[in-house]
Amino acid sequence: MTQRLTLLSTVATLVLSATIASAQTTNMNDLIAAAKKEGQLNVIALPRDWCGYGALIDSYKAKYGIKVNELNPDASSGDEIEAIKANKGNKGPQAPDVIDVGQSFGPAAKAEGLTMPYKVATWNTIPNDLKDPDGHWYGDYYGVLSFQVNADLVKNIPQDWPDLLKPEYKNSVALAGDPRGSNQAVQAVYAAGLSKTGNDAGKAGDAGLAFFAELNKKGNFVPVIGKAASLAQGATPIVIRWDYNALADRDTLKGNPKVEVVVPKTGIVAGVYVQAISAYAPNPNAAKLWMEHLYSDEGQIGWLKGYCHPIRFNDLVANNKVPKELLDKLPPAEAYTKAKFPTLEEQAASKEVITKKWDSVVGANVTK
Repeated sequence: MTQRLTLLSTVATLVLSATIASAQTTNMNDLIAAAKKEGQLNVIALPRDWCGYGALIDSYKAKYGIKVNELNPDASSGDEIEAIKANKGNKGPQAPDVIDVGQSFGPAAKAEGLTMPYKVATWNTIPNDLKDPDGHWYGDYYGVLSFQVNADLVKNIPQDWPDLLKPEYKNSVALAGDPRGSNQAVQAVYAAGLSKTGNDAGKAGDAGLAFFAELNKKGNFVPVIGKAASLAQGATPIVIRWDYNALADRDTLKGNPKVEVVVPKTGIVAGVYVQAISAYAPNPNAAKLWMEHLYSDEGQIGWLKGYCHPIRFNDLVANNKVPKELLDKLPPAEAYTKAKFPTLEEQAASKEVITKKWDSVVGANVTK
């Protein structure tokens, strides 16, 4: 547990006076009333088996009686940004109120004027380096990239990135997204590059592209988006994806097939996702209430049940609010203490290289 607590910067305890607490309660009541009047929340790119989102959405609906319109659950971070742009003048159900995107997409969306500032009640317990100071975006959860393996079909479980190049993994390895728009896939290419460069972030983008070009040339890369179904069917017996998604799939598949989840020995990359409210949200109060729901203790524990480390993890542990059985189900702390958390600058640089050069260097058209 001590190791886990070193993952993020120490956060000072928030102390509120009785007057402020009373004022916040009044504001919260007003927010609930305004959100209920709107009556609907439009979310996007939230698969119900991703980070425990199914239960979080259902608990929001049950608690506040607000309908949740779940748009395009399999959308990428890039798709979410495009959905805001495409619906600037649309106040209907196709316009997303909120987005959940890779960290590098948060500042970019703010710069384009696509986000609305809002600070949740638990704002001070979110680490400063993982939130926009004006409240335009804020970290929500994080995990590390892993190999999700169908152990019924793959007898020798790969332990590191170079293993994936072995002939025995022909027609076996897939990404969980398209590197030209998916944050998860971009980070996977970046992680493979870090393994090759010895954690030299400046060269990781190009090195990752070279790795996947070799993987594709050898016939090991499968150019479809890997999912639990394709893993189980054997179409993509090895999928590179966030550990929390792989672990959730392992639970869902219940041993049919047997699933192994491996954090590679090198090129361990941790990824932070962030929340933001659309500047053009048709239901802005329902969106703010959704953020309050997610960043409450209840919401944070909801993410943890889906194997995602919530952004307020340190604060929750320090206050003994995390059940021991949840901590025991998480991957070993060592996987996180050795992980690299790329800076926003490093993410932006690698994203620029990977998204623009994928076609010319790798030449694999990743499809759904």
